[in-house]
Amino acid sequence: MTRTIKETQTMDVTGKIMRYAGLFIAVIILTGCVTVGPDYVKPDMKAPEKWNSSQSTEVGKADATRDTLASWWANLEDPTLVALIDTAFKNNKDLKQAASRIREARAQRGVTEARLWPSVDASGSYTRSRTENNSETGATRELFAAGLDAGWEIDLFGGLRRATEASQASYEASQEDYLSVYVSLAAEVALNYIDVRTLQERSAITAENLKLQTETWELTTHRLKAGLVTQFDVDRAKTNMEETRAAIPTLATRLAAAKNRLSTLMGEYPGYVDAKLAGPKDLPLTPVEIALGVPAETLRRRPDVRGAERELAAQTAKVGVATAELYPKLSLMGSIGIDATSFAGLFSANNRGFGIGPRFSWNIFNAGAVRSNIEIQSARQEQALLEYEKTILTALEEAENAITAYVNEQQRARSLTDAMTSATDSTKLALAQYQSGLIDFQAVLDAQRTYLSVRDNLATSKGTVVANLVRLYKALGGGWTPDTPQPEAAQTTKEKG
Repeated sequence: MTRTIKETQTMDVTGKIMRYAGLFIAVIILTGCVTVGPDYVKPDMKAPEKWNSSQSTEVGKADATRDTLASWWANLEDPTLVALIDTAFKNNKDLKQAASRIREARAQRGVTEARLWPSVDASGSYTRSRTENNSETGATRELFAAGLDAGWEIDLFGGLRRATEASQASYEASQEDYLSVYVSLAAEVALNYIDVRTLQERSAITAENLKLQTETWELTTHRLKAGLVTQFDVDRAKTNMEETRAAIPTLATRLAAAKNRLSTLMGEYPGYVDAKLAGPKDLPLTPVEIALGVPAETLRRRPDVRGAERELAAQTAKVGVATAELYPKLSLMGSIGIDATSFAGLFSANNRGFGIGPRFSWNIFNAGAVRSNIEIQSARQEQALLEYEKTILTALEEAENAITAYVNEQQRARSLTDAMTSATDSTKLALAQYQSGLIDFQAVLDAQRTYLSVRDNLATSKGTVVANLVRLYKALGGGWTPDTPQPEAAQTTKEKG
């Protein structure tokens, strides 16, 4: 059977396409394993085997259950605090921003990965033109065109693959950033809540002391009328009373600020928590035992350390991206087009055309710009490594300081408790002896001032103990688990639904 000219041309075109395809497949096979730039190796964390603080044995046991770290706020046995933290996780603006950054990084990873695959562009146009001259009527011409253009950069030296590595590592770093915000948010809510409860307790103590000192002032006033004391004693009693009264507005200002801060953390307007936190309430309880673990476990748990490691991985891959610019680029280009003077002509095979072939480019001279960029990225890689090492040292420093502060503040609270017992007894005794005329009024004032100071310091110290425990939990990397919901998981579930 004799082939027509049209069939012969079609077979020739098909053969050329197959030859080009075979050539590029061979190139990909031969060069697919070439990836320039440094391969990332996670730095070895040489953490101490045990905590430096000698007080670590007083805080907890290394083999204590790690569940106490995951949702440490539940260990404080305060339902109000738990409810506030849950609300903050749902509404806090910083956490939502961190979630948005995850979605941004995920989308950026998709953009980078797409460059590994061929791209196809479709186009179409319609043109109507008319030519005229002085001697005769011009002609009107219509042109219809449609086409497809395809391109595929063959990743000969791994520049695109390195870019994908960098995007993936940046995406993972954004996830760790989200966890860092998550952990910090829980601690911030707890610290402000403890501040509120402490200030409420201190305000109640101040009001009670004001009442006591008012009674003392009234007593001296009556004794003055009876001629038993001088005006000097009355004035000193009033001075003591008004000094205590002056502390009330300052405490009220701090209390309002702490409540407003809590409302902001909840993602609400000021005043949101006022009704929920009305009236003094006991501070959250501190657990008997804390899961300290060892320093290496803390470093593995802390999201900021994990995030710094992912940033280092991303920057290492960017060195490879810059290095790939030293080498030539090879792309496979192809196009199919149709030009016709009528719309029906778009469907005629006689008006079709095509083009296919490789494209080669190599930036041979750029005055050292590429090598300078490699040096820039390498310097940034060094900076990322130093930042990672710094983050490790800072994490260990925070944990050691938190252990020491927690233990020492507990000791201070115990001493203040003993001092409070003595101050209470001495105040009662001084007032009784003054009424009996055994001592002068200055001894009563000194006893009352000491009583107020010790009681206020004890309330502050108890709040500090709980606050230091929260800081310790945060320093140990507590506040999240591998099951902690992240925006990616929520988005995936939503898309499947």
